[in-house]
This record gives sequence, structure tokens and C-alpha cells, in this order.
Amino acid sequence: MRQPDTTWIGVLRSGGKISCREGTKLSERSGTLADDPFSGRHPTSHERRSGLPWDASYRGDEPAPWDIGQPQPAIARLASEGGFAGAVLDAGCGTGENALHIASLGLSVLGVDVAETALGIARQKAADRGIKVEFAAADALQLERLGRKFRTVLDCGLFHTFDDLDERTRFAASLASVTEHDGTLYVLCFSDKGSNLGPHPISREELRAAFNPNNGWNVAAIEPDWIHARIHDGGAPAWFATINRI
Repeated sequence: MRQPDTTWIGVLRSGGKISCREGTKLSERSGTLADDPFSGRHPTSHERRSGLPWDASYRGDEPAPWDIGQPQPAIARLASEGGFAGAVLDAGCGTGENALHIASLGLSVLGVDVAETALGIARQKAADRGIKVEFAAADALQLERLGRKFRTVLDCGLFHTFDDLDERTRFAASLASVTEHDGTLYVLCFSDKGSNLGPHPISREELRAAFNPNNGWNVAAIEPDWIHARIHDGGAPAWFATINRI
């Protein structure tokens, strides 16, 4: 397997312009030092590796590397093809570009994230653009707490941040809890094939292991694609998976 681009890892660990001494933690809401920067939730594997909550990535002088100021081309293409229907959930929405694009087509969209700073930016974008869309704080591993169901669910760039099968399986189960039966999940994640890989490359086999019939999913297709970023010219190799809720 090829190794991921280490430039990605360095930027992700520092959250853009934000850095943190070993053992120091940032408060997710205030940006100050705190005993619990994760607001009582269990930190993800990415957060445990970096020592920072996701919110820190949005507090620098520059946007997060994955925050490209527009929807991912793969998502825009899917939307133009009519891939989204019914109520739509964007899990791990960041500053909302994908959710805003889908909502601009007249669909009902909820974007969720644990990063309050990102959600604030997303809400301001919606207000500035006059787009009706909802953004809320939610733990992607406990989406059942939303108490809602969605016809279409999108994960753009979140699955690959979970680095063990147990965490990925929990995420798949969480997504299943909010997806209507016969609904569709789309996952865009870094691929382990090609050059200039992203920091958390995923194999087709790892996708199929997490999303299987035992936890309510059937993988319909896994196609090669790209994830674009501010620090990765031309994008990083990705998988675009279409997964059906059964």
C-alpha cells in the first residue's frame, strides 16, 4: 500500500494555523485550554492522534485544508444527476458547502457536525446566500439522538478519519439508525490507490467490512474519484461509494 501524503498530516495535526503543545488541549467552544475539549463525547481516532478537537481546524487564520469554498466536484456532479432525494442528511458537514449546494436545489437538508465554529460559518453562509438549510451540532457516532430519518445521507470526508474497524462499524450503525429503509448513503473517502494519497487512505475491502448486511447495508458500487483540497493540486484519489439501506 502507498503511504499517504505527509503534507496533509502535518496540516491536519495543527489545524491550519493552530498548533498545540503535546498534552495541551483546546476547548471546542471557546478556544481556551480546558480539561475536556470534546464536550463530554468520546473523541474520534483522528482527535486522539492529533490531540485536538475537530473545532480547532476551523479556528486558524486560514480555512481548513479540506474547506475549498465550494462543494466537492463529486458531490456537485451527483446532485446534477438527481442523486439526492427526499430529506437529506450531511454527516460531518463542516462549513456547509455540500449541504448548501444540495439545499439550493430545493431539497430539505440537515447538516451536522461536532465543530461549533464550522456550524457558525455554515449558518452565516446560508443567511448571506438566502438558502433555507438547517445546521446542528451532533456526534456522528450517535446520530440516533437526532430522532429523525432521512431518504439520502451523505458522508463527504468523514469515514476515512476513523482508523479501526470497531469505530467504522459504530459509524455505519449510527448512519443506519437515521437512514430510511431503501434509502441511499453516499460516502466519499480517501482511496488507497494511486499517488499523492490523502492522510487516511481506505481500501474497498474496508468500506465493505464496515457497511455490510449485518448492520443494515448493501454496497452497490465503489468507484474511483477525487477529493479536492487547498493543499493538494488536482485532488487526492478517492472512492465514491453508493450504499443502500436494507
